[in-house]
Amino acid sequence: MTPMKLLLVDDETDFLNTLLKRMQRRNVDVQGVGSGESALAWLATHATDVVILDVRMPGMDGIETLREIKKKFPLTEVIMLTGHASMEVAIEGMEMGAFDYLMKPMDMDELLYKAEDAFKKKMIHEGKIRQMAEQLR
Repeated sequence: MTPMKLLLVDDETDFLNTLLKRMQRRNVDVQGVGSGESALAWLATHATDVVILDVRMPGMDGIETLREIKKKFPLTEVIMLTGHASMEVAIEGMEMGAFDYLMKPMDMDELLYKAEDAFKKKMIHEGKIRQMAEQLR
């Protein structure tokens, strides 16, 4: 199985850098960007399996970013993060196709477990698409 490619998106630089270091220590192929706009630019040029996306960011917020990711990269799985409890935002994100939703501060192992589950879901979908394409030949 190919290794998971992960993108972290958060405008809080210290949090982002800490999360990047903790993921790298776990041998995860991970990159980080500080905005929704930067995430979309990264995704346009780099194959990415799972995005861990902060909900509250200046400019393009997490919900708007999720909407664009799902429109342009529908197989990319997205896990939403927020430091602010909001069931409305969680429900909206899940309805728009987010894989899951976690509250900050989150347990690192739980985050990694959810990212791995999201990656497995993406691999299953890609396998089904390949299988259907082969049947159509």
